Amino acid sequence: MRLRSTAAAPEEGVSHDLSLRKRVLLRGGEVPHLAQLARTRLFPGQETSPHAHADLHEVFLVESGAGELVVDGVAHPLAPGDCAVVEPGEVHVLRCTGAEPLALVYFGVV
Repeated sequence: MRLRSTAAAPEEGVSHDLSLRKRVLLRGGEVPHLAQLARTRLFPGQETSPHAHADLHEVFLVESGAGELVVDGVAHPLAPGDCAVVEPGEVHVLRCTGAEPLALVYFGVV
């Protein structure tokens, strides 16, 4: 059994956007097929750079805030409770479109 606290996890930069901050709860190798489990917040107007992952599915669960997930040029609105899966190779961008931060829990599955 493992128990981790988001509050106790140190903030670090996201690999493809060092200005974005995340708190990693589980890293690759700790659970089979899991690349990472983390929580992040994007602030109003903030967005990730366009990127893709060659070998993993990325799953996002929206905790709070409003945003959109742009996948291969198509924008999809995000609201609290939404869950989105990005397939390997899909170019995607996350952006906060609301007045409050967009809080997400996300993980990658290899």
